Parts: sequence; structure tokens; C-alpha cells
Amino acid sequence: MAAQATASTGTDAILRQSIVGSRRFSNFLWATVSAIGGIGFLLAGLSSYFHTNFLIVSDPSALQFIPQGAALTFYGVAGTLLSAYLWFIAFLNVGGGYNEFNKETGKVTIFRYGFVGKNRIIDFKYDLSDILAIRAEIKEGLNPRRVLYLRVKNKGDIPLTRVGEPIPLSELENQGAELARFLTIPLEGL
Repeated sequence: MAAQATASTGTDAILRQSIVGSRRFSNFLWATVSAIGGIGFLLAGLSSYFHTNFLIVSDPSALQFIPQGAALTFYGVAGTLLSAYLWFIAFLNVGGGYNEFNKETGKVTIFRYGFVGKNRIIDFKYDLSDILAIRAEIKEGLNPRRVLYLRVKNKGDIPLTRVGEPIPLSELENQGAELARFLTIPLEGL
């Protein structure tokens, strides 16, 4: 699910959408698969180098280190590094955050987590009076793109939906319509 909208307070003056970042099931699945594969290949390559079996399921110690063992070691290191990277970005929850539209304070807050460094926390705040429209971008084909943008005066378009697999068209339309209705601004692009 791209965003879950929850209205808090009794007057329905706040709309908050949670954005799923890199803590998605697919990232955890691929991090686990690449860790198992990477460690397996690395142990197979090391087994061929030291001529000692480090694996339970097979005996690669009889393989020649050059070229088979070296290739296995390379793939093992690459798979282990990929797994470490996926676990690291899941731990940081890169891309996760929320969109908050508050009629009480007259502010819009776009909050996201980034990588470690000076841009770890990305926090944009705008006045509701500066919001011009909600724009939907729908591009089908081999690389589909379905994104909602917040059109801000003198700032351009700011993406509101998550990055990754495209959300269903009906969900995009519903989110855009709900947001445009809540903010009483036009919805463009549909």
C-alpha cells in the first residue's frame, strides 16, 4: 500500500499519509535470499582455495581455485555485499515518512528519511495557501510510472507517493481525489 490516510482530531482538520520506504517485504526477501546465496558461494570458493569442506550440502573442496573457485568467491562477495546494502537501507528505512496536511495550522509537511549524512532527514513545510493543485502523472508501457505530485507555488512539483513498484490506478485516483477534496484544490492529469 502506497499511503494510508488517517484523519485525526474531531474536526477532520488533519490528513496524514504514511509512506512505506525501504522496509518492504520484497527488500527483506531479496536481502535474505542474497545473503544465503552469497554466503554459500563464498564458502564454496573458500573451500576450493583451502581444500577443506566448509559446506554441509556439497563438497566443493575438489574444485580448482582458478577459475571456478575464484569465480565462486567473487559471486559470494558480491552477493554478501548486496545483502548488507539491502539490510542497511531497510534498517535506515530510506524513503519512509509521511505527508501531513493540517488545516488547523495551515501547513503541509512532507517528511522522508534518507541516507546517513546531512540529508538524513528531509522535511519540507509549506503553507496551504501556496498549494496550487494535485497532479497525477500516469505513464504506461514497459516502465510504468504512476505518481501524485503536490504543485507548490514557486517550488515546482513535489512527489507524494512512494518510489518503487507502481500503485494501482484506482488507488492513485482515489488518493488524488481524496487529497484534492480535503484541500479544496484542483486535481490535474486524470
